[in-house]
Amino acid sequence: MTLVQVLLVEDDARLGPLVKRALETDGHTVVLARSAAEALGVDVSEVEVAVIDWMLPDGDGLTVASVLGSRGFHAPVLVLTARSETRERVHALDTVADDYLTKPFSMDELLARVRALGRRGRRPEVVSAGDLQIDVVRRTAFVSGVLLPPLTAKELSLLLYFARRPDTIVTREELVGAVWDGEVGPSNLVQVAVSRLRDKLGPHARLLETVRGEGYRLRTSAP
Repeated sequence: MTLVQVLLVEDDARLGPLVKRALETDGHTVVLARSAAEALGVDVSEVEVAVIDWMLPDGDGLTVASVLGSRGFHAPVLVLTARSETRERVHALDTVADDYLTKPFSMDELLARVRALGRRGRRPEVVSAGDLQIDVVRRTAFVSGVLLPPLTAKELSLLLYFARRPDTIVTREELVGAVWDGEVGPSNLVQVAVSRLRDKLGPHARLLETVRGEGYRLRTSAP
């Protein structure tokens, strides 16, 4: 059995201690936080699995997970929630959650899910370029600690290609070969993709610079 250190974020005065006790009985070490603020104050350097309630009195669990991620926390996240709609589950899994459990739940199932996440033992790959951080495993990106909108597979590949070559001019032909595997597409294929990526970057769009007649460059500082 894989025993792990767990961050449990749950504001329910009855459920929180109950889950904590069950996890400890299962052999895990548990830190219980009862609010978003308390969770963000925890030293998570040794935490291997986070179990986070979506609805908290001073915020929401997805935001907590996002902020922790921007600080370099990349352990698996199990989200607990009373929300059962498919779109809610999809949203959580597409952003910060590695797993999702709807309340009310079986304690045995929660313990099994924590053990499974603990066994995963994946090592995160985080690519950084200036204020940009990309979590390759979770397919999320942050600029100055702010989570960007969800990226498509191509947008993520494109941003990763730039981030691994910071302050370097990359040609259109190079991008077509690397990101689109050399496939023939519209003449403005790269231009459109870069434009959409800039939209996702929002106020940081100027970090992705067009170098006239040469290509594009991801700057590690604003021009």
